[in-house]
Amino acid sequence: MKSAKINKIIKFSNVDGPGNRMAIFFQGCNLDCIYCHNPETIGICKECGECVKECPTKALKMMDNNIHWNNIQCIECDNCIGICKNNSSPKTKNYSVEELINEVAKIKDFIQGVTVSGGEATLNSDFLTLFFNQIKILFPTLTCFVDTNGYIDLADLSLKTFVKATDSFMLDIKSFSKEEHLELTGKNNEIILKNAEYLLDSNKLFEVRTVIAPEILGSLITIKKVGNIIKKTNKKVRYKLIKYREFGVRKDKIKCFTTPTDKEMEKLKTELIQLENADNIEIIII
Repeated sequence: MKSAKINKIIKFSNVDGPGNRMAIFFQGCNLDCIYCHNPETIGICKECGECVKECPTKALKMMDNNIHWNNIQCIECDNCIGICKNNSSPKTKNYSVEELINEVAKIKDFIQGVTVSGGEATLNSDFLTLFFNQIKILFPTLTCFVDTNGYIDLADLSLKTFVKATDSFMLDIKSFSKEEHLELTGKNNEIILKNAEYLLDSNKLFEVRTVIAPEILGSLITIKKVGNIIKKTNKKVRYKLIKYREFGVRKDKIKCFTTPTDKEMEKLKTELIQLENADNIEIIII
């Protein structure tokens, strides 16, 4: 039975796509962004047991060389996450497609769809293809969205059925500069920019997201370049400009960036508005 490791499920979210949605966060990521706001989703638990010693309520236990988490005893103090040297969490659960479908069924009448995120959800593309196809059969009014860092080539033929099963993608473009992207994430951005073009051509791009950290990143260059990509289509596409915030960022990385002011964000928005033939871009600042 195919399964996937889930970090958490938010039953009702209004920031992860259109309408009220179930947001499912998968464990494991193929990038390591300096400003990652949920770094505990990056790595896969190595079952070392160090976190067990730090649990004040004994909600974590080592059994048969594996860590077992008792969510009832857990008080969500996150000591286990703070001690982890692998950017991981012992508070994850393996779900089968059927088990995850059951979670959707409980709230299907109160949501417009499901959005998968992470970590990086596309690392589980085979699982997601099965999951999305089941949603379409059982709950045909719900939409299936993917929030992705774009580092897997979605145009690859092996992912054709996955892309087909997905209604829309929300794509992170962190920087247009290859050098800047390498410094920020440890990887280049060639595939990510290719995916932006591919998803636009496939009519599958709902939203692009860029975190704004003006003192370090060339945000103005990035949003102009990305805006010029988005405007190639006639379809309305959201471009979400996100203020960098310290919340959730690893303590040793926090001082790498500062939060931009409202004035700086509005200036970037104005630059986007002034692009020629870019009426299809819906600009959102958060």
